[in-house]
Amino acid sequence: MKNRSLLIWVILILITILLGSCCSTRYVEYKSKTYVPVYKDLNEIRSGLKNSSPRDLMNTGKIYFYGNYILINEKNEGIHIIDNSNPSNPRNITFVNIPGNGDMAVKNNILYANSYVDLVALDISNTTSPTLVKRVNNIFPNLLEINNNAYLDPEKGLLVDFIEKDTVIKYSYRDCGDMVTSPVDSREFDNTGRDVSNDGAKGSAGSTGGVGKGGSMARFTIYDNYLYSVDRTSLQLFDIQNVSDPKVWSKVNIGWDIETIFPFRNRLFIGSTTGMFIYDVSTPWNPLLLSQFSHARACDPVVADDNYAYVTLRTGTRCGGAQNQLDILDISNLTSPKLIKSYPMQGPAGLGIDNGILFICDGPAGLKVFDAKNPNDIKLIDWKSDMIAFDVIPLGNTLLMIAEDGFYQYDYSNPKDLKLLSKIPVKK
Repeated sequence: MKNRSLLIWVILILITILLGSCCSTRYVEYKSKTYVPVYKDLNEIRSGLKNSSPRDLMNTGKIYFYGNYILINEKNEGIHIIDNSNPSNPRNITFVNIPGNGDMAVKNNILYANSYVDLVALDISNTTSPTLVKRVNNIFPNLLEINNNAYLDPEKGLLVDFIEKDTVIKYSYRDCGDMVTSPVDSREFDNTGRDVSNDGAKGSAGSTGGVGKGGSMARFTIYDNYLYSVDRTSLQLFDIQNVSDPKVWSKVNIGWDIETIFPFRNRLFIGSTTGMFIYDVSTPWNPLLLSQFSHARACDPVVADDNYAYVTLRTGTRCGGAQNQLDILDISNLTSPKLIKSYPMQGPAGLGIDNGILFICDGPAGLKVFDAKNPNDIKLIDWKSDMIAFDVIPLGNTLLMIAEDGFYQYDYSNPKDLKLLSKIPVKK
C-alpha cells in the first residue's frame, strides 16, 4: 500500500515537470499614462515672462481678435502676436513668453492674460516689444485652463503642476496559462520619447484701441470697465477703468465645473459641464443671475444673439457625458430659457453666430456652416471636413478659426461657399 502511494506521488511529480517544461516564458508590454508632479518656484515662473522672436505654432489653444492683430495662445507657454493687416498674408511678428498661459483679453492696448495663478497686464502699443505694466499675484487659485490640473501650495510658495508621461509596463507569462501579475520591468518616457526612468527626482523645488473679441471657448472677457474671468467655480471681476492698473473687485460663486464665458450686449452667458448661466451686467460691477438652463453632463461652450443661445455638448473629454449635439435655446425671456431643438453632432467644440449664420467646429468632422435663421430647421450650407476644428470668431465677412493643424481665415461674404484667405500651419 505504501509502495502504491509512493508511485502515485512520483507520477504526479513527473507530470508537473513535463507540463512545466512545455511552458515557455513570454513577455507582454503596454503603455499607460501617468501624471508626474513637477514643483515650480513662483519667482522663477514670474521671471519667465519675456518677449522673444516669432516662433512656429506648435500646440495652439485659444484665439483673440484685436484691431489689426490676432493673438494665438500657445498652451501653457505664451501668446503669438500676428499682424493681420492683410488677412491673405498674416505675419507672425512676436512671441510673448507667459508661463502657464491659457486665456487673454485686450482693451486700449493693454493685454490681460493669466500666468498660472497670476493676472498679468502688458502694454502692447508696440506689438514687437510688449511691456509688463502690472501683475496681480495668486488671484486664480483654481487656475483658468480647465485641462490644467496644477495647484498652488501657498505655504511653500510653489506651484505644483503635472506633466503627462508614458509608462511602459512589461509582464512575464508562460504560454500554458499562468500569468505573473507583478511587473518585471517598468520604464518612464517623457513626451519626447526619452527614457527618464533613472532621472531621480521627478520635479524641482500698435493697434487701434477699444476692446477685442474672443472665441466661444474663452474664459476671459471685457464689458465696460470690467474684466471678467471664470475659473472652475467662480466669476472673478477686475476694475480696469485705468487699463494699466487692474484692481481686484469681487468674486461671484457660480457652481462647479465652469468652463466658458461669452458676452452679448449687457449679458454674460456662462457655460458649465451641467448647464448654462445667464447674468445681467447692466450694472457691470454687480452681475445678477437671471436664469440657469440645465443639461446632461458634457463640455459646453455657448454663444448668443438677440433671441437664441446656441450650446454645443461634447463627450470624450474630462467633462464626461454621452451626448454630442447642438442645443438651440429660446432666450426671448432671459429669466426662462427654453430648449427649442437639439441636433446631433460628431464632437462639437467652439462655435460662432453672425446674422443667422452658425459656424460649428465639429471636432474631427471639421467646420460646419449652417443657415440657422429657422432654429427648428437649420440647414447645412457649407462644410470644410479636412481638419479637426476647435474654435471660431466671425467678424462680419471674415472668419477666424483655430484647428489642430493651424490657424485659418475664410471669407464668408457668401456663406454657402467659404473662401480660404490664408493659413498659418502648426509645426509638429
